[in-house]
Amino acid sequence: MAWLPGPRADPVEPLPENEYSVKGRASLRTSTLVARLAIAAAVACGASVAGQQPQPQNRVSPHETVSATIGDAEITITYGRPYRRGRAVFGALVPYDRVWCPGADEATTLDSTRPLLVGDLKVPPGPHTIWMVPAAERWTLVVSKEPSGFHTRYNASADLGRVPLDKRMLANAVEQLTFAIDRDRTSPTGAIRMMWEQTEVWFTTRVVE
Repeated sequence: MAWLPGPRADPVEPLPENEYSVKGRASLRTSTLVARLAIAAAVACGASVAGQQPQPQNRVSPHETVSATIGDAEITITYGRPYRRGRAVFGALVPYDRVWCPGADEATTLDSTRPLLVGDLKVPPGPHTIWMVPAAERWTLVVSKEPSGFHTRYNASADLGRVPLDKRMLANAVEQLTFAIDRDRTSPTGAIRMMWEQTEVWFTTRVVE
């Protein structure tokens, strides 16, 4: 059994006097200037809005990173953290036997400063998107050659390899999808765990010497 991880406005010029009658001079001049100023202000406002950079919206699923040192490798998982919100997750929201990205928005990535052995799969340094195939019994980890992506755009042709995952049921439900990296203090190995709802899955890893 695998080790279990414990805006600018143009100036406004007055109209020549021959463009309005003397009788209505004051009111017409004032009205014309007000109108010209209003148009200039509108143009300036439009220029400001057009040049404004869009502001990011608050994410429904916040993104986080978790890092740890295993051997002499710095390992980082970057992922979105969706909430359960009372929903049944595995076998319902997340179907069994279909490739799934354990996260939200941008695809979850595994990054390492050194080559790793994940199960029996050699994984080069650098970011790799990771995916999973949930199942009623045995889960599978999918490591991709792609360094980034979107969580609904799995590319099977970019698979680096697949590794079985260990699994256990949790006594208490986990509301928000969570990754953790654990080190084995007695050896240069570690485990990367994913928990959501009442399911925990993990895989062991070590640095390739």
